Amino acid sequence: MSIYDFSATSINGSDKPLADYKGKVVLIVNTAGRCGFSYQYEDLQRLYNRYREKDFIILGFPCNQFDNQEPDSNEQIQTSCLLNYGVDFPLFKKMDVRGESAHPIFKYLSTTKPFEGFNKFHPVAKILLPLITEKHPEYLTDDYSIKWNFTKFLIDKNGQVIKRFECTTDPIDMEQDIERLLT
Repeated sequence: MSIYDFSATSINGSDKPLADYKGKVVLIVNTAGRCGFSYQYEDLQRLYNRYREKDFIILGFPCNQFDNQEPDSNEQIQTSCLLNYGVDFPLFKKMDVRGESAHPIFKYLSTTKPFEGFNKFHPVAKILLPLITEKHPEYLTDDYSIKWNFTKFLIDKNGQVIKRFECTTDPIDMEQDIERLLT
């Protein structure tokens, strides 16, 4: 099994088989526009600009499951991402990424690479960890589910999940892992 066995609905409403990305290094990210990690959109776009000509693609999947941080419509999300962060990598229709209603691609991704913990020294973690512990302790009861916005999965050119990065890993800190897969 690989990511190529799945499809998702693009933000403009068309069905998009992930097999269309065969031969590319793919970074799949669940996003939210009103999250403390939303600044990562800018760094994701920088990575995309730097490596897009080398068969690298980022796929953004907006989600509103984490503290209502993506309440906007798909059209508003697309406009906001472009105007505020210059995002021009592919975005998909807003979806659930955890729980029974999670999209199949996120069920696959999260069971393939388990949660390895947050970087407790990340500046936003000082806000995130108490929030999750107090308001959403159920998020931390298993080793596989998506814990928050901006969880990232790095996929090789064969569609295999290579690495999972939590929200407390900034996109630029993934650059060496991306470069290794591109060579």
